Amino acid sequence: MPMELLLPKKINSTEKMVLTDARQVTVIGANGSGKTRFCNQMMKLCGDKAFRLCAMRAMFPDTSAEVLPGSISDIFNKLNESTPLLKSLANTEFDKLVHIMLTEEFHDLMSYKAHLLMNEQLKVPKTKLDTTVKMWQEVFPKNKVLRENGKLLFSNEDSTDQYSSLRLSDGEKAVLYYIGAVQYAMPGAVVLVDDPETFIHSSIMTPLWNVIEEIRPDCTFVYNTHNLEFASTRIDNHCVWVKSFDPANMAWDYEVMNSSIHLSESIYLEILGSRKPVLFIEGDDTHSIDGKLYPLIFRDYTVKPLGSCNKVIECVRSFNNLQSFHHLNSWGIVDRDRRDAKEVEYLRAKKILVPDVAEVENILLLEGVIKAVARHRKKNPDEVFMRVKRSVLRMFSSELRQQALQHVRHRVKNDVEKRIDKRFTNIGALEEHMVDLVNEIDPRSIYEGLCRQFHTYLQNGDYASVLRVFNQKSMLPDCNVAGLMGLSDKKSYIHAVLGILKTDGPEAEAIRAAIKSCFGLTNPEA
Repeated sequence: MPMELLLPKKINSTEKMVLTDARQVTVIGANGSGKTRFCNQMMKLCGDKAFRLCAMRAMFPDTSAEVLPGSISDIFNKLNESTPLLKSLANTEFDKLVHIMLTEEFHDLMSYKAHLLMNEQLKVPKTKLDTTVKMWQEVFPKNKVLRENGKLLFSNEDSTDQYSSLRLSDGEKAVLYYIGAVQYAMPGAVVLVDDPETFIHSSIMTPLWNVIEEIRPDCTFVYNTHNLEFASTRIDNHCVWVKSFDPANMAWDYEVMNSSIHLSESIYLEILGSRKPVLFIEGDDTHSIDGKLYPLIFRDYTVKPLGSCNKVIECVRSFNNLQSFHHLNSWGIVDRDRRDAKEVEYLRAKKILVPDVAEVENILLLEGVIKAVARHRKKNPDEVFMRVKRSVLRMFSSELRQQALQHVRHRVKNDVEKRIDKRFTNIGALEEHMVDLVNEIDPRSIYEGLCRQFHTYLQNGDYASVLRVFNQKSMLPDCNVAGLMGLSDKKSYIHAVLGILKTDGPEAEAIRAAIKSCFGLTNPEA
């Protein structure tokens, strides 16, 4: 059964911190947070139940004089002292492990032979080496392990060569080491695995450690890891987030996530080391305008692109539900995408910011942005803006009915999805309901109302409202804003905006103010 696990001293706390029913523990934290010292202290508190695994350390000669009781090196030394056979001069923990397994197999087979000579019928003993070889070959099915003349040799199905462990890759060695070594942990051990991802390909990380844990169901596994995606895969996991270390008092600032809380998003773990509030956005951080623009606007936030709108909404919800653990505030930004006022209001109540423009490129056509870039480029800001405005209104006029139709399609789709969610006893009832929906929703009436509304925008020269409803990817290049700035194309205009934002001048602040206002953020510090 999993044991109770005593945790190191917590800053400003006199209570003992204990994890009960601990089966898996992942320890995470930013560089410099004291995470490794935290794990070392955990092992000290475990006493004679502490057992450490580290592939990185196992591959190289250990120059440390300290040998922990029950460790692979300790087992090796005792075996070397007691064996009448030729003593080994293994220098690395990996080589010591191989020697231990081979020696154990020799002793088991000698004992088996002795029983046979006494006419005792026994099954061939299953050794730790047998288990290791079987599982290793399941991970690397093209590779074979041979036992010849007291040595382990390896081969590959694509070659007839036989070779020693020296020719194994670091990943192959690491898997062999972890599978073999964990079998020598003392009963009920707390197995600390330092950097379980080291040398291990991501495709086998989760299944490998699942199987290793199954070998030792009596043990608690503590993972000191930088691989946050792996941390999120531990099903029975207690997640310990180490924030900082007080060396004077040998105490840590840390939080424990209860195993009942599901880590559904590796993204959540990825930002734990941040001290800033989090802003989830659409797009990516290399190609999309979102990923390049918003970090320069919201400089006090950790901006994390997630790709899709749905991903942003879900991550904001999940992250804020766990705020009691991480104490960080989280917001999201999604494109307006023909959402009506009620949808926008609903999302903003859920801490999802929605701009007063149809899509992210329209942000670059805000009056405040255009005028700031014009001033920076030594152009007349009022003249440039008026010409861009006339161009945008002209394009909107030519596409008014098509734009209205797209908005109608969006609204109808949402209404149908909401209203169709009923149980029907037969197909006739569903058909009747669908006919009623057409009459209830009345798409033509919505369409005609939007056309009148859009015409009003044009009559009033309401540029801001046009930007809010006009979804057209070609608008930015076709309105000639770049040419009016003395720039060659859309790309150069975007670069100009981003370049200004990378400075701390008045035009950068004017752009930030215009964009934040577009999100309904009037506080300059927001």
